[in-house]
Amino acid sequence: MRVLICDDHAVFADSLSLVLADAGHDIVGVAYSPAEAMPLLRIRQPDVGLIDLQFPSDTALDWMPRLRAASPRTKFVVLSGFLEQAVLDDGVAAGVRGFADKGQQAGDILSVLERVADGEVVVRQPTRRGGTRRRSQAQQVARFLTPREREVLTRLARGESTQALAKAMGVTRSTARSHVQSVLSKLGVHSQREAVIEAARHGLVSVETGEWLAG
Repeated sequence: MRVLICDDHAVFADSLSLVLADAGHDIVGVAYSPAEAMPLLRIRQPDVGLIDLQFPSDTALDWMPRLRAASPRTKFVVLSGFLEQAVLDDGVAAGVRGFADKGQQAGDILSVLERVADGEVVVRQPTRRGGTRRRSQAQQVARFLTPREREVLTRLARGESTQALAKAMGVTRSTARSHVQSVLSKLGVHSQREAVIEAARHGLVSVETGEWLAG
């Protein structure tokens, strides 16, 4: 499966591209705005285009006619942390072939992409921002993170390196690496990029701003 990813949050987009590549798929490009995606679509003609719903000045649905015209063979999946019924209806009417929850595990997002690539139209039920289940999950996970580990996780979500993290926190690189490893262990993941995706899935950190959300 040849995939184009378009999301204005660079850390999330790059992390997800690496996870999908690790799963054996061909990432033909990563764009951080629909305008950046346009030439990639024309040249690369991917099988699937995964695009975030919200951008600073417009939405993926506003761009959908132009995106589809740039690459008619591409099947588009819209990615969002929450969806209303009107968005689902407008998306299907605009030719969107699937919707994926930004809070899902990377494997679940991959499953939506594969189903769409196989010809399905994947539309899930609307979700509400800050739902009870999401908050409950976040609170359970957050209990196991120390204040230092929470800070580490927000900095990872902002794309900071271990060296930058150590400098900002006023600790040695060795101590910073220890904090990072502790975060990975508690989240049950093996890399920093997986930690960012897992944090987003549990609603711990905003993938847009890197802010802590779990209270």
